[in-house]
This record gives sequence, structure tokens and C-alpha cells, in this order.
Amino acid sequence: MLQQHSWPQTIEEAIAIQEQLRSQVITANQLGTVQYVAGVDVGYDNANAVSRAAVTVLSFPDLQLQQQSVVRSPTAFPYVPGFLSFREVPAVLDALANISPMPDLILCDGQGLAHPRRFGLACHLGVVTGVATIGVAKTRFIGEHSEVGLDRGSWQPLLDGPETVGAALRTQAGVKPIYVSIGHKVSLSVAIEYVLRCALKYRLPETTRSADQLTSA
Repeated sequence: MLQQHSWPQTIEEAIAIQEQLRSQVITANQLGTVQYVAGVDVGYDNANAVSRAAVTVLSFPDLQLQQQSVVRSPTAFPYVPGFLSFREVPAVLDALANISPMPDLILCDGQGLAHPRRFGLACHLGVVTGVATIGVAKTRFIGEHSEVGLDRGSWQPLLDGPETVGAALRTQAGVKPIYVSIGHKVSLSVAIEYVLRCALKYRLPETTRSADQLTSA
């Protein structure tokens, strides 16, 4: 169920929304049977004035493309680290409006709890849609971790002070780790499991790869 809120014009308004909504993030696993997984990605046209949001839906576990949607809309917010969701979620919601039925799980190209206010893009998208989400980022935004083993599936907790905010996960032997964090309605251990099941051949999950290819087309 879509939870609407007004979209901010200033950083102060954006912080207030993050502080208000972060208590609604569910970190316990509530994921049922997963038949469809989705990837979302956003690119930009016209000197960043236009957002090009893509959603791809894959069957699970065989990861075959089932649906896709690309929507272009005016970019809603400037690029400011820590506030990416206000730039990208409005466009992603426009693209998701063309998807039916909604996927059971969305893997987001960005952070979830691994965020200074524990409300990254994956948390934001999960809370406003009610869909289970996972943050899957190519780079670390906050936190520290120990050296990750070289084998596929090796991971280390991503720590911000004493708090575990995610995991550094090696999806393929010998490639750089990616950074997995809870978005909404998925525990960290389950998030790691699904990311690995969606990243069969490459560093990034097939959900991320397919959505990125759509925005680049």
C-alpha cells in the first residue's frame, strides 16, 4: 500500500521526513514466498533535469525477465549525499505504477540502514510502498568492516560504531565486495541470502544489472 508524503524542497525538510519515517522501517523478516524480484535504477538526461527511472521484474528463482517499465519525469531533488532517495524515489514510484502485480521483493541500487539516519533509499522505498526491500550498494557510504574472505558468500558485518548496519558481501570469488543492508521487512541474514541467489554469475545481482541496462538503453 502506497504511503504518500509531501516531497521536500530543502535539506531541513528532507531530514525531518527521514526522522519521521525511519521508525516505520521493519527490520524483522516478513518475507513470504518470493515469486518475483525487481531491480530499480535511475539515470539522468538533459543535464540531470530529467530522471529516467527503470524497473525490471524477474521471476524467482530462475531470474527471467517478466515486466519492465521506464518513465521519464522532472528530477525532484538535487544530488546531495545522504538524500538520494528524495531524488530517485519519486521517479521510481512513477515507474512502479506501470507494474502489476507488484514484486514480492525489490533490490535497490543504494543503501538501506547503512545510512547516517538509518533511512537510505531502500528503507524509504520500502516504507512508502509497503514492499520488502534490500539495499545493494557498489560502494560503502558509512561504517567499517573487517577483511572479507575471498570465497563467494563470504561476508563481514558493516559496523557504524557498535551497531551492525549491513554487510560487506563477496558475491563472486575474487571480486570486490558489495554492501548489503536492510531496506524494509527483511532481516540482514535473509537479505544476504537473496542477494546471493540473485547474483549467480556477476558481482551485481541480475535485478540491478537488468535495470541498469534499461536506463542505459
